[in-house]
Amino acid sequence: MPLIPEEPQIHESAQGPRATPASSRTAPTPRPVPGPRPAAPPRPGRPGPVRPAPPAQRTPRDATAAAKPVPSKPTAPTAAGAQVQLIPATVQGALDAAEEAVDLLLDSGRAPGDVLVITTGKPHPWATHELSFGEASYWSLHDAADDVFYADAAAAARAGARPVVVVAVNGGSESVSVSALAVAQSKATALLIVCGDPQRINSVTDKGV
Repeated sequence: MPLIPEEPQIHESAQGPRATPASSRTAPTPRPVPGPRPAAPPRPGRPGPVRPAPPAQRTPRDATAAAKPVPSKPTAPTAAGAQVQLIPATVQGALDAAEEAVDLLLDSGRAPGDVLVITTGKPHPWATHELSFGEASYWSLHDAADDVFYADAAAAARAGARPVVVVAVNGGSESVSVSALAVAQSKATALLIVCGDPQRINSVTDKGV
């Protein structure tokens, strides 16, 4: 019978390095954790967040005008229960007095859409400007009711009711003033302010307004 060959023996030096037990291994040195990255600088030409447009600034009045009280004396309430106040002013100064009254109303917290201004003579410059774009554009601003609306005596009848109506008796015939005050009384639900010559206003009022 042939002899079984003897298994070759592998010397330790040929087996490679022995595995080191886990308990005796040296822990690797921890790497430093990087801190938070700085915010990326804005790219050139890229706009930042859109900021809301600032509210329209009215022309400031002088301190004397701002301190002037709106009412001179309350009169009888309108049919709608609105309080009536009179601000004495000349025909030439009635529109300025109305503007001061509007400024004081807004400063006191009234919303611009609460106010309707009616003129008996020359239209307010705002009305003239907006009507230059057409009747439809002009009345769309009225329907939006988010700003003070200005109308002459003829157009005021078409306007809707608002909490505050300011009338500037700045000219026009007596019949126009009578019509404007009658319309204003029907539109004002909380406050009616009339700016003009007290004698003329009283004369108009005595005729049934």
